[in-house]
Amino acid sequence: MRNLGVFAATAAFLVSAPAFAQDVKVGIGISGWTGFAPLTLASQAGIFKKNGLDVTIKKIPQKDRHLAIASGDIQCAATTVETWIVWNANGVATKQIFQLDKSYGADGLAVRNDVASIKDLKGKTVAASAPGTAPYFTLAWMLKKNGLSVKDVTVVNLEPAAAAQAFVSGQNDAAMTYEPYLSTVRAAPDKGKIIATTLDYPMIMDTFGCTPKFLTDNPKAAKALADSYFEAVAMIETNQAKSYEIMGADVKQTGEQFGNSAKYLRWQDKAANQKFFAGEWQAFTKEAADLLLEIGIIKSVPKIDDLVDTSFIK
Repeated sequence: MRNLGVFAATAAFLVSAPAFAQDVKVGIGISGWTGFAPLTLASQAGIFKKNGLDVTIKKIPQKDRHLAIASGDIQCAATTVETWIVWNANGVATKQIFQLDKSYGADGLAVRNDVASIKDLKGKTVAASAPGTAPYFTLAWMLKKNGLSVKDVTVVNLEPAAAAQAFVSGQNDAAMTYEPYLSTVRAAPDKGKIIATTLDYPMIMDTFGCTPKFLTDNPKAAKALADSYFEAVAMIETNQAKSYEIMGADVKQTGEQFGNSAKYLRWQDKAANQKFFAGEWQAFTKEAADLLLEIGIIKSVPKIDDLVDTSFIK
């Protein structure tokens, strides 16, 4: 651990100096999803602290993360783009301020080996997280693209790790999960196969957001959060092995195992962020909102412009 200070300091020279935030306390809710790992890296390597942030990262299931925001237990969170629509539609006001990652095969639908196509899942049992979460939405998206809906299957609500574990132990006909848990399925080809991932359906994109009050009260801290994330991404580029070791340890993986999970996604730097929020975010948000309305997750679509503040990535 002695080398972490030097490691963080080295990374700091790779990007422009962020706005100093003067030890602002901020609670961040995340999961063990590989795409969120640079936030853990920023915390453990001292990047947040160096940039004036007193960060507490809490592992909170996606289905409960908005409750933690509403209660004031956390001020910021990481989740998928469409989830922010759900939270805001249900009265939990939040704004996305930067993009974290894009899934390139890291989210997938596992099925038994005798299932030839997604259409064959009609009438079968699929394990996925609760309605309002990314795995449930991903399942709905893939089914819709194949002429089905979630009403055509029986959904058993299991969180991603449990869904993967249940599947390889022989339970359920299919499972929707993500890395690092999807690798559990990859490692058990006799139990089933991954019939589709976000390579086939590129629709999982994660962003970081906070409550409007936190952003209004702490604009320098919000800028420091974004800059710290970009520093962590730069750090991964310059010292991948050490970064993977730190991020992997947080989810009980070796650096090598973490690297295998990371192959299926792309972390987004500042330039990628600016491009994403210049049009792609708006188009996806509209399509996602329409599907959420169709499957009954939301009753009305919140104002799209209220869901984002891009001033912190300029």
